[in-house]
Amino acid sequence: MPQNTLITIQNCRIDNSRKTIVQNINWTMNAGENWLVIGPNGGGKADFLNALAGVSGLKITPNAGQNVSLFSNSFAGSTEIVSLERAAKIIQEERDNDESDYVEGGVDIGRTARMFIAQSLWPDIKKGKPLPPEAQEFDNRPEIELTGIKKILDRGLKYLSTGEIRRTLLARALISGKQLLILSDPFAGLDAQSRKIIFDFIERELTGALGLILGMERWNEIPDTITHVLEFTNKEISFCGVRGEYEKVMHKRETLRHAQGSQSLVLPDNGIVVPERVEGPQNSSELDSPLVQMTNVNVAWGDNHVLRNLSWTVNRGEHWLIQGPNGSGKTTLLELITGDNMQVFCNDVKLFGNRRGSGETIWDIKKQLGIVSYRLHVEYRMLGGTSLLNVIISGFRDSIGLYEAAKDTEIDLAKKWLAFGGFSGRENESFGNLSYGEQRAILILRSAVKSPALLILDEPCHGLDENFRTKVLHLMELIGEGGTTTMLHVTHDPTEILPCEKNILQLCPQEDPMYVIKTQK
Repeated sequence: MPQNTLITIQNCRIDNSRKTIVQNINWTMNAGENWLVIGPNGGGKADFLNALAGVSGLKITPNAGQNVSLFSNSFAGSTEIVSLERAAKIIQEERDNDESDYVEGGVDIGRTARMFIAQSLWPDIKKGKPLPPEAQEFDNRPEIELTGIKKILDRGLKYLSTGEIRRTLLARALISGKQLLILSDPFAGLDAQSRKIIFDFIERELTGALGLILGMERWNEIPDTITHVLEFTNKEISFCGVRGEYEKVMHKRETLRHAQGSQSLVLPDNGIVVPERVEGPQNSSELDSPLVQMTNVNVAWGDNHVLRNLSWTVNRGEHWLIQGPNGSGKTTLLELITGDNMQVFCNDVKLFGNRRGSGETIWDIKKQLGIVSYRLHVEYRMLGGTSLLNVIISGFRDSIGLYEAAKDTEIDLAKKWLAFGGFSGRENESFGNLSYGEQRAILILRSAVKSPALLILDEPCHGLDENFRTKVLHLMELIGEGGTTTMLHVTHDPTEILPCEKNILQLCPQEDPMYVIKTQK
């Protein structure tokens, strides 16, 4: 291998424990090159990045035969990946190892961000054991300052927001001293300030300092640091070369799309179908009641006040955009509604006309809710063997997984939604075998299947390529115009704000009051 060649993959494939996922890979990375790996959801991009990082049970294997096969990686054992999949796996591990039933006070905060980062340097560190003195000095490390996680170092990983855990992963990667850094969709879930920090870091600090591979779902916010592009489509390499040539290819594709004209997106039966089994409000008082009513709500973890004196009302037909920086309390706010935060019972929170804790069951609430969230995604990844059809049908039952026989009408409608999402004929595939972006698309379809009274969308376009993202945003706009479902939408991306979202709740963690309500005409 030439001296300046860092990675060589010649006539190889990517395997998991059961089968070959991607065949015929030929790729070389040389010193001074920074690569972008791109492609649609399920196209092979995530498989390649995870295999290169040595995670997810994937491995790069030379093909047998007469042609020369070679896999050589000078970064072997010195690679760190920051990805949505990695973040989800960490949360899953924390839940699997939760010992709240056995500790005094009934709360096991699990690994803190400080311990998680320290384990990259001292792998033998165990939960509950004292950390090395050097770990107590992390507060002063430039990597911690850069990623902005100093205030959350001693908070449990399970309590971090999506953006906070992504930044914790990046800090760990930088402190670990690994020589190859793989950033998969690094801007997803980050507020504007965090996105700028990471973007500027890639632009300036990584040039010539480390091996860098950037994975993106869409061609946007591509740093000038990137010199080469590797594209995967349909589990094959569809482009491999310098950035300038790929930009020419992208221009040709865009010109062709405009020439052919945009194709309209059509939902099943040309509209939103409300299944007969979904029950709406039982009387006029429920119809007239606000969907959500919070009065002087306070939520805190120790000395950290997440929400303070929040009063907020959501009426039927009022679609809300919820904004705020990472860690401002957006996810906590939504969890008060979904029942995933027990502090709801010590606050004045009414849902669908009834105060929480007044005798209603969580199932009474969930039957009127549709949810897409990071927490739900993690829960479903723990049941990865569930078929796509059953995932969609579980939206009727408000369950994680399907535990009773489905009705014919439910099966028929679920197949229509799968077809709309581009999954026609794939209903028997396993949810766990999909890419992160495909999984998110499935969960969005699941949330819409019963046309709920209230649809909660916490960063719904995380990890979606342009095709799925366009479909999801179109679907959300149709739901908003339909008059049946009210949406609460969290996003950091200004291009994902919908015309129907006339009301804004802006969380301001460093100000008093900690929130601002705006209504646009």
